[in-house]
Amino acid sequence: MQSNGAGQEPESSELSCLNSAQNGESSSAGGSHSNGLLSNADNSNGVGTSNGSSAGPCSGTSSSEVGSLKKKKRLSQAEEDVIRLIGQHLHGLGLNQTVDLLMQESGCRLEHPSASKFRNHVMEGEWDKAENDLNELRALMHSPNAIVRMKFLLLQQKYLEYLEDGKVLEALQVLRGELTPLKYNTDRIHVLSGYLMCSHADDLRAKAEWEGKGTASRSRLLDKLQTYLPPSVMLPPRRLHTLLRQAVELQRDRCLYHNTKLDNSLDSVSLLLDHVCSRKQFPCYTQQILTEHCNEVWFCKFSNDGTKLATGSKDTTVIIWQVDPESHQLKLLRTLEGHAYGVSYLAWSPDDTYLIACGPDDCSELWLWNVQTGELRTKMSQSHEDSLTSVAWNPDGKRFVAGGQRGQFYQCDLDGNLLDSWEGVRVQCLWCLSDGRTVLASDTHQRIRGYNFEDLTDRNIVQEDHPIMSFTVSKNGRLALLNVATQGVHLWDLQDRVLVRKYQGVTQGFYTIHSCFGGHNEDFIASGSEDHKVYIWHRRGELPIAELTGHTRTVNCVSWNPAIPGLMASASDDGTVRIWGPAPFLDSQETDGLSENCTNMDS
Repeated sequence: MQSNGAGQEPESSELSCLNSAQNGESSSAGGSHSNGLLSNADNSNGVGTSNGSSAGPCSGTSSSEVGSLKKKKRLSQAEEDVIRLIGQHLHGLGLNQTVDLLMQESGCRLEHPSASKFRNHVMEGEWDKAENDLNELRALMHSPNAIVRMKFLLLQQKYLEYLEDGKVLEALQVLRGELTPLKYNTDRIHVLSGYLMCSHADDLRAKAEWEGKGTASRSRLLDKLQTYLPPSVMLPPRRLHTLLRQAVELQRDRCLYHNTKLDNSLDSVSLLLDHVCSRKQFPCYTQQILTEHCNEVWFCKFSNDGTKLATGSKDTTVIIWQVDPESHQLKLLRTLEGHAYGVSYLAWSPDDTYLIACGPDDCSELWLWNVQTGELRTKMSQSHEDSLTSVAWNPDGKRFVAGGQRGQFYQCDLDGNLLDSWEGVRVQCLWCLSDGRTVLASDTHQRIRGYNFEDLTDRNIVQEDHPIMSFTVSKNGRLALLNVATQGVHLWDLQDRVLVRKYQGVTQGFYTIHSCFGGHNEDFIASGSEDHKVYIWHRRGELPIAELTGHTRTVNCVSWNPAIPGLMASASDDGTVRIWGPAPFLDSQETDGLSENCTNMDS
């Protein structure tokens, strides 16, 4: 097995790096590659000198070559690091002759000789020799206590391999005579002892969640062992690949308009160009104007699967629109009528089977519609004095909560039967968290509180200085987006209960405006505004990255399609619903995201 230094002791001579050339060693206290270095017998590239051989001084390097190398400018630490990273990557590709030449010409070594020897012994399953190597590595480690942890990992692999080979007595000896005396991680030792009862190798591999004896499990073991060694001794696994992936991710994070699914594979991007997304790929352009409502449109909401859009209007109707999966054009599917006070809020059930419609402050009723059939399943009203203006579904889809500013706060089943109630809470907006127990409610005291209907407890979560007109919660339940009267849009962390960010630009008085999270990974925020615009921000930035014009009156609600990140809808008092998408005509270069600097913002 080619080991980049196994079989040779570190040399004190300045030319030791040259003697190590074919071993991939360097004069710096270098690290190692993590892929395992193959011996000549396994090396398809046919490296001429095996690592175990005792090469003569300079390994055949002539005096003139030595002199020319000595005259070369000394490499900086950064340059040595780059060479080692390249060498590690090339070794992973099996280009061992190329690595040997690189190390010889640069005067570097890929990893410390002791690390190379240790790697060889681990990959060959020579556990006693690997344990002895730890004594040599001890002096090179920042934390000598890590030796116990490394020894534990080695013995664990040794124990499992004995068991797989059916050598139960030898495995028992490792467990009792070597692992247990370490007095480390006794819980894990108890688990390991249970594997003695496995009837066959497949059973062992399944219970231990282990690949079995061989290159795969030993390589994984080396990756774990490396975490205890300084990078100057042994490089972290696939270090160059990790750095490149981090660079790509950082460019994506800084790209204001990046709105496509993240792919961690480097094969999906070009490393030769910086990552740039064009604004023309972003939902900033009107694709369709829906004019079927004949009065102010107060609310819009895409279904959870993104295939439908529901819009509610002052004209007393709810319209369900079908989203074409190819063209992303919307067509009218059905109209739900009879909401005497108009429709100011809509909520889809988790499976999109049902839709609940609520009216404005004076409305004491709510309607539960079967979207598939267009039939009204329930029309609920507890009292004519109630005000039911907001609703939220429990994640189980069998219950919902409803409330309003006159002090009503109910939990009901699908038939409208009252299951629980909370007295004296003047509700402005509601949301059910994914735990199925906690209901968030904004109230007239400028706060959001969490209510538990099971144990009847409540707690304060958010406190603002001005009325909270509406709020929505991110998919993971961590963040809340608030529209605050006279203040605009605020982002809160519900777990830490802190205000994260105030977004600038939007005009917000005392009208109820509904904002939303959107885009892939919910990286974006959109809100309507009383200045007739739709504002879009990147979640991490306070200034808008886009201001969308076209509506002629207040924009009451914005909804981002959860399945199609390039599709968004906005509802306005001008009686229209606008569908926003990418620019209608993109050339191939723009489609690749290379045509326009993503920091540009058009309005």
